[in-house]
Amino acid sequence: MNGLIDIQQLSTEEIDQLIAKAQDIIAHPDDYAEKCRRKKLATLFYEPSTRTRLSFEAAMLELGGSVLGFSEAQSSSAAKGESVSDTARTVSCFADIIAMRHPKEGAPLVADMCVPIPVINAGDGGHNHPTQTLTDLLTITREKGRLTDMTIGCCGDLKFGRTVHSLISAMSRYRGIRFVLISPEELRVPEHVLTDVLEAGKVDFIETESLTDAMPQLDVLYMTRVQRERFFNEADYVRLKDTYILTPDKLANAKDDLTIMHPLPRVNEISTAIDSDPRACYFKQVLNGKYIRMALILKLLGVE
Repeated sequence: MNGLIDIQQLSTEEIDQLIAKAQDIIAHPDDYAEKCRRKKLATLFYEPSTRTRLSFEAAMLELGGSVLGFSEAQSSSAAKGESVSDTARTVSCFADIIAMRHPKEGAPLVADMCVPIPVINAGDGGHNHPTQTLTDLLTITREKGRLTDMTIGCCGDLKFGRTVHSLISAMSRYRGIRFVLISPEELRVPEHVLTDVLEAGKVDFIETESLTDAMPQLDVLYMTRVQRERFFNEADYVRLKDTYILTPDKLANAKDDLTIMHPLPRVNEISTAIDSDPRACYFKQVLNGKYIRMALILKLLGVE
């Protein structure tokens, strides 16, 4: 495997090295401006995206490289029935590295197995989103100064939320981490995440339906959108979509140094009245995504 498909491919030491590299890029951007000169990134996005696609493109451009690709399946030969592997093989003739988002779990892995260049999973269905997790870890590091000894609340759609699954998977390997999993019964964390990650790793966690009860315990609150595109019927989506809406009154019992995160896009699960609260970090997250993707591109291309 040449690229990054699952956050579990990276050891905590490798994650820490990527975070350190991103911090150095933030501190010394001019030192990195030509690192990927004459290198090309292909963005193969079979699903809509704003932040992930543009942050990959911005990352490569700020490293002095160039970008090609497509932003929807209909503008590629997938619309004619071309397979993921054939598309990837074709694109590998033109590019040095690929970032792929796909609605089907495992599609980026298929691509990575059949091309000689690195493939980065930019989100595959409800499965995994490793670069969002790296973004989240960089954000927590910059806000808290550590990745150990804290209580993290994950709130909203914990069933289909690939960002939550990846975050739990990554943070479970750090010392002193406790999770509070806040969701309606229908959107609980999947059983395999509870058993294979949390219970197997002896990680402390509780499940609750009450955001208010959980709030005073939290060092980090990770809000998520109830994702219409993952639901099998509209009625269930409409019934659950407004279950949790973070408003200023819900922060009454929160810690003064709470870090509020969201992978975005938000719909209405965080009131815009929270945006001016110094604890709101979701737009900082967006910027951090560019820096950590710069660090990852450098690592996968073997650029010192």
